Amino acid sequence: MSRVGKKPISIPNGVTVSIEPGSVEVQGPKGKMRQVIPPGVRFELSDNQLSAYPIRDNDRSLGKFHGLARSLAANAVQGVTEGFTKELDIVGIGYRAEVRGKQVVFALGYSHPINFDIPAGIEIAVEKQTHIIVRGIDRQQVGQVAADIRVLRKPDPYKLKGVRYTGEVLKKRVGKTGV
Repeated sequence: MSRVGKKPISIPNGVTVSIEPGSVEVQGPKGKMRQVIPPGVRFELSDNQLSAYPIRDNDRSLGKFHGLARSLAANAVQGVTEGFTKELDIVGIGYRAEVRGKQVVFALGYSHPINFDIPAGIEIAVEKQTHIIVRGIDRQQVGQVAADIRVLRKPDPYKLKGVRYTGEVLKKRVGKTGV
């Protein structure tokens, strides 16, 4: 059995969990989320705690799915109660972003503005034109949207310009020195 999988998930007040074959559905104050469970794992709900168990205890290959299933269910519970957030910073002269309806318009030094469609279930806020906050209840979707925004203009290792995660430390590379 997996060490991660053995930990029970505490269910806060105001959150309801329903266990279905192949999935767990979690509903809370921020929304409703259905999480698909990998094969070989079952869940049990008792005393406001959700526990994951492998279907066969003697099969060591199911240990990885045991921990994965528990982590996915824990992320679903955390998502509907607190939500997930990723923050990005835009660094560069003239680089900026603004929200227009269901799109974020970026000016990242290209000859044209870049329109980024905001997916369903995600909120994007722009502060001071250079600080972007991505929020949502699905951890995977929040991370993917933040990564898609970062790819629009990856941080340059020479000039340190571009879109980067808040707190990301870049190692500056020295350019060629002319003689």
